[in-house]
Amino acid sequence: MSTTDVCDLCTPTTNTILWQDDFCRVVLLYDVDYPAYCRLELLSHVKEMTDLPPPERARVMKAVFAVELAIREVLHPDKINLASLGNKTPHIHWHVIPRFVNDKHFPNSHWGEAVRDDKTVELSTENIEVLTQKIKAHIECAMNATVT
Repeated sequence: MSTTDVCDLCTPTTNTILWQDDFCRVVLLYDVDYPAYCRLELLSHVKEMTDLPPPERARVMKAVFAVELAIREVLHPDKINLASLGNKTPHIHWHVIPRFVNDKHFPNSHWGEAVRDDKTVELSTENIEVLTQKIKAHIECAMNATVT
């Protein structure tokens, strides 16, 4: 990244923060077609997962899996898509996208061409609050768990 480039993920987010610690944050993207579409963003500017030491790689993935589990418990999607691309924003971040068989793009990628105009379920304020609590609980549990 050149000195004239500004990384969108290195600046304060305008998205709703569902959870954050000193390492990463989970934000809600409010995509009208994809309720509970979340993104886990590393707070430090690091380009690739292998640039992190192994314990930090594990920490990222524990958080990603905790977000996935929380979304599954709250919305019961047909599938969850996990993606870490970073082609436009070379900063570690993971997309956690609940998918439903009637969403605009299913079974294709949500970044592809739409195959229908259907709307999925709405994400109510109550669901956002429940999702926030579940994400917090699952991440804290995952971060404190020891693998034997």
